Amino acid sequence: MTKDYLKVIAGIDTHADTHHVGVITDTGHHLADKEFPAAGAGYQEIIDFITGFGSVLAAGVEGTGSDGAELSRVLTRKGIRVVEVMRPNRQARRLPGKSDPLDAYQAAESVLSGRAGVTPKSRDGAVESLRVLRAERATAMRARVAVMAQVKTILTTAPETSAQDTGP
Repeated sequence: MTKDYLKVIAGIDTHADTHHVGVITDTGHHLADKEFPAAGAGYQEIIDFITGFGSVLAAGVEGTGSDGAELSRVLTRKGIRVVEVMRPNRQARRLPGKSDPLDAYQAAESVLSGRAGVTPKSRDGAVESLRVLRAERATAMRARVAVMAQVKTILTTAPETSAQDTGP
């Protein structure tokens, strides 16, 4: 079977510095896995890697709200359907142990099986702008409360001044 007719699903285990990608066929056969840098050039390499196997049905991405947020946006802009994948199955990881390739393949398999089917939030536009504003306001309010408590403590514990202390 040539790659023109192959339909593939990608699974991506995301981290702060690197992303590990596993690619499977629409029948569940493992094709390949590879690690990429978590940056702009790495995102294009991921897209080239995935699309090099055939038509991409979907990409299951872990951490679409954190480490995989930008990758999810890039994949969506390139026309690849992104599915949010939750933490890998602990039971399946227990025997072989923690492994980025295993987690990537499990992400792809959960998309194939239908266990993962949630489209991640885009985290852009007016809603995202409002979320950032509210988060910054909350941080500023906490800082204000902390400063007021510190000033009150300093005033409470400060020594009293007397007429003798002030001088002529």
